[in-house]
Parts: sequence; structure tokens; C-alpha cells
Amino acid sequence: MSFETLSQWLTLNGQLLINATSETLYMVAVAGIVGFAVGIPLGVILHTSKKGGLLENTKLNRLLGAIVNVGRSVPFLVLMVAIIPVTKILVGTFIGTTAAIVPLTIGAIPFVARLIESALLEVPTGLVEAAQSMGATPLQIICKVLLPEALPTIVNSVTITLVTLVSYSAMAGTVGGGGLGDVAIRYGFHRYDVVIMAVTVVMLIVLVQIIQSIGDALVRRVDHR
Repeated sequence: MSFETLSQWLTLNGQLLINATSETLYMVAVAGIVGFAVGIPLGVILHTSKKGGLLENTKLNRLLGAIVNVGRSVPFLVLMVAIIPVTKILVGTFIGTTAAIVPLTIGAIPFVARLIESALLEVPTGLVEAAQSMGATPLQIICKVLLPEALPTIVNSVTITLVTLVSYSAMAGTVGGGGLGDVAIRYGFHRYDVVIMAVTVVMLIVLVQIIQSIGDALVRRVDHR
């Protein structure tokens, strides 16, 4: 491809790809923020309500565990279709970038919850027992022992979730969700444009690499073990 041909291609498709990338970032950012806001506390509850936990409540633990397991077991494309009525109620439509955020968020919450629960399991029980012996309340132990000690793993979990949301957002594009996945399907697959398809794939890979690199750097920064 000559420079002139490349320039013409970028003129025709550059803005399309920029808009699609911004839509993907928008979906991932909003779904990630809401997913973490709900998923992290849910993971903490799952950990502390288990048998022998700080706030032992086995009935609640089993109930929440069952709900989380159901949420994790439903494939994302099936989830998008299954909650169309909910999406329409919340945003008024089930097509478009904003509509795709609803299933992305619902898919992220149980995923985050289990990752946080696993991260908290790595905190040595001796630290919790020491805090209890000094008279710390369960809330103080959660905020000053469990979460700080598990912070590197939590940051890594956030990174994994964001990378997963990028792939989910690409799948959302197959049903009109917008973003790079939508461009790959509409302009790459349906129009048999191999170049568009290849470029969107490369941009998704680059996006994932950037998220992973930032996440790894943050893990190294907060890990003082």
C-alpha cells in the first residue's frame, strides 16, 4: 500500500475508527466503574459471611454465592439477549453503546465479586486474628487489614476485569452495541473489507496491552510484600 493510498484510506476510515475506539473506552469505563462499585463490596460480603468469617452468615453466603454462580455461568451474548427488557427499561433502547453498558455491567459484577473473594482469601489469617485480639471491629479489619493487604491482587483483578470487558464490548458490537466490534462486523465482515477487520483486531490488541501494562505497573507500585 503506497503512502497516497494509505492517506486516502485513513481519510475515509480514520474518524470511524477513532469514534469506535472512544465508544469502546466509554463502555468499558462505565461498566467497569459500576461493576467495581457493586462487585467489590459483594466480594467482601462473600468472604466475610462464609463459615468462620468475620461476619459469619452461611445462609446469606449460600444465597449470594448461588446468584454469583448463575451470573458467571451465563454466556455474555445470551445475557445480552436475556436482559433486553431490563435494558429497555433502564435506557429506553437495547441497541447502541449506552444500551450495551447494561449487560456489560451485569456480566462484570459476579466476575469481580469472585475475584475479590479470592484476593481476600490470600490474606494470612494471622493478621486478622491479631487485629481481633487488639479489639478491632469487623469494619476496621476489612478497611485496614483485609483490603490493604489484598490490594496488589485486587489491582490485578481490576486489570483482568477491564481486559475481559474489552472482549465483551467487542462481542456487544455483533448485535449493534457500537465500538470496535461493531466496526469489525459491519465494515469488515459484511463488506468483506479485510483491512478494516485487521485494523480493528490490532486496535483491540493494543488496547488490551495498554490496560495490562498499566495494571502491572500499578501492582508493582502497591505491592510492598
